[in-house]
Amino acid sequence: MVVLVNPAAGGGRAGEALPRLRQFATSAGWNAQFQLTASAEELATRAYQAATDGARQLFVLGGDGTFQVLLNAIELPNEVAFGILPAGGGNDLAASLGLPADPVESASLLMNGAIDFLDVAEVRTAEGNKRVYAGGGGVGLDAEAALYAGKVFRNLRGRSRYLLAAIRALIGFHSLRVHVRFEPSEGKNLEANVLLLGVLNTPSYGAGLRLAPAARTNDGCLDLVALEDLTFLEIVTVLTSLVATGELKTRRVRRFPIRWARIETDRPCLFHGDGEILGCTPVEITVRPRAVRVVCPAAVAAC
Repeated sequence: MVVLVNPAAGGGRAGEALPRLRQFATSAGWNAQFQLTASAEELATRAYQAATDGARQLFVLGGDGTFQVLLNAIELPNEVAFGILPAGGGNDLAASLGLPADPVESASLLMNGAIDFLDVAEVRTAEGNKRVYAGGGGVGLDAEAALYAGKVFRNLRGRSRYLLAAIRALIGFHSLRVHVRFEPSEGKNLEANVLLLGVLNTPSYGAGLRLAPAARTNDGCLDLVALEDLTFLEIVTVLTSLVATGELKTRRVRRFPIRWARIETDRPCLFHGDGEILGCTPVEITVRPRAVRVVCPAAVAAC
């Protein structure tokens, strides 16, 4: 087993957790090889090399964005089983897999964990770039907030990082006119003015913001969530609810299960996946069912 470490993940949380993880591995007899990386590029290179050298399990100590780097480093599907030890800013994927927030507690569960399968979203952007992500992505206010979360507020932890980034992104932000084409066989389209249009594989993103509470990570579908344009007072109400509960409580939200969609916007807009900017619209999104073998707690895999 190889554990790839991004010490800067989660505002340094991963680096802080590493000594405790090493101690746990020694005391529990966990045969894990820890490899520190200084950048996303190095992590991807180390992951590819480890898989080539025969590693059967590849873990990352970091957040959803770090896990995304791992997914894109190795061609999918693959016999390698992936795992995440949560130490990022959001940890929504880990939560959806039934893992506790503490990476050492998660390691104790995954040490004797079971293999399950995970869907991923594959995105092709206007530039022709193609990447996959396992959690949540979108266009609009959340993508603009992702820029601030990764820069101005990168050292904050938890939900406050993303909410403060969203509040900052609201300054000067105007709603988008989106056109979404679903699978041609369904003959359905969506036209709407939105603050954001999310596409999620997990129930939440942004450290527990539950945009798609019914989402499951291995049901062969993604959840497209449209938050329609709101007045200033409605935005304040929604943000208050998000701060308190993580729930998006408004009648101005629409949700659709999808397997494929093409998203067009009235102006070029950034699209993010798991907080990482992937490119500009228009984008095409496809679900890749059960594309990833993932290590999760045995009790979760049995459900």
